[in-house]
Amino acid sequence: MFCRNCGHQVSETDAFCAHCGAPQTAPAQTAEPTPMQPPQPAPMQVQPVPVQIQQPVPAGEEKTNVLAIVGFVLSFFVAIAGLVCSILGLKQAKELDGKGHGLALAGLIISIVSLALTVLIVIVYISLIGAALGAALGSALYFY
Repeated sequence: MFCRNCGHQVSETDAFCAHCGAPQTAPAQTAEPTPMQPPQPAPMQVQPVPVQIQQPVPAGEEKTNVLAIVGFVLSFFVAIAGLVCSILGLKQAKELDGKGHGLALAGLIISIVSLALTVLIVIVYISLIGAALGAALGSALYFY
């Protein structure tokens, strides 16, 4: 029998090669490697890498709540349009299993607060204009 590492002749009872010190095991096959033939490495075991394939979204299926996004953005600029789109976005969120519910709710709240502040500011301006006109007309009556 020959050493699998260096190719020198060793007896079958030797556990190690006397020349190189490599451990000797019984050959699995009947054909032993010759000194001219290098030892064959053990085959590598390669595990396949799992690959996730993304399925294309069907054309008729919508994944995002567009009305909720539009309602949220419009609530900062045009409160009435933001209010309408946010209400429609809340209704659409029920159909889409809650997608966009928070965005639509935020747009709804911002629109309502914005509209309330706008109405309050208009009432204050009208009151100030009325008070200024009343003061101007009242003082004009005293001069005649």
